[in-house]
Amino acid sequence: MQTYIWVFLILFLAGFTHGVSGFVSVLLSIPLLAVVLDIKSVIPLANLIAVTMTVTVFLQLRHQFDWKKLSPLIWGAMPGIVLGVFFLKRLDKETIHWLLGVLLIGFALYSLLFRSSRKKIRKKWAYVFGFLSGCLGGAFGASGPPVIAYTSLQTWSKDQIKVTLQGFFFLSGVAIGISHALSGITTFRVLHFYVSGLPALLLGAGLGSFFYGFINEESYRRLIIFLLACLGVLMIYKA
Repeated sequence: MQTYIWVFLILFLAGFTHGVSGFVSVLLSIPLLAVVLDIKSVIPLANLIAVTMTVTVFLQLRHQFDWKKLSPLIWGAMPGIVLGVFFLKRLDKETIHWLLGVLLIGFALYSLLFRSSRKKIRKKWAYVFGFLSGCLGGAFGASGPPVIAYTSLQTWSKDQIKVTLQGFFFLSGVAIGISHALSGITTFRVLHFYVSGLPALLLGAGLGSFFYGFINEESYRRLIIFLLACLGVLMIYKA
């Protein structure tokens, strides 16, 4: 019962984080869930959370959606997902913890220190960034960093960036979920935690959206990024 309570609280936090900023909710939930669950159960559970959270944001911004912006990222991601799931089945838990820790710290440093020049990079690079995101998504359930870096280097509007990211996370998340299921990584236990915690996830998202206008988003994001770096250190320590 104690495990369920912690899972519910973490899913509520993931939903709240996404509701406030639409940002890093999955990256935040992975290391927290890894404290109470086996890491190979956490990764497919985190992917299910990601797919759920992207739907509402995508529907809100669907009028800004442009398939031409998304398609090279998705086509690049597909082989990466297969490769990532292949390695997930074969990596030991300590290696996964260590790699996740490095990923979290690297993403936190990028988010805190990087300032986009808004200089557009060539479209062909989308396949490379999509492939890297697919690898990370399949192996760790955290496909965000490369594709976020790519979209930040485009001259698109804020809404176009956001809806492209949500479209990518949804479609790649579905593909990752299918790959996890076919590989036997998504178990009935994982699905049980997801279904049981779904009300907490949606409640957190609703409350986060409500408080969106009352919170200084920039300060909030910096706090979350700092927390991600700390969680990355914790993951490496566990390894």
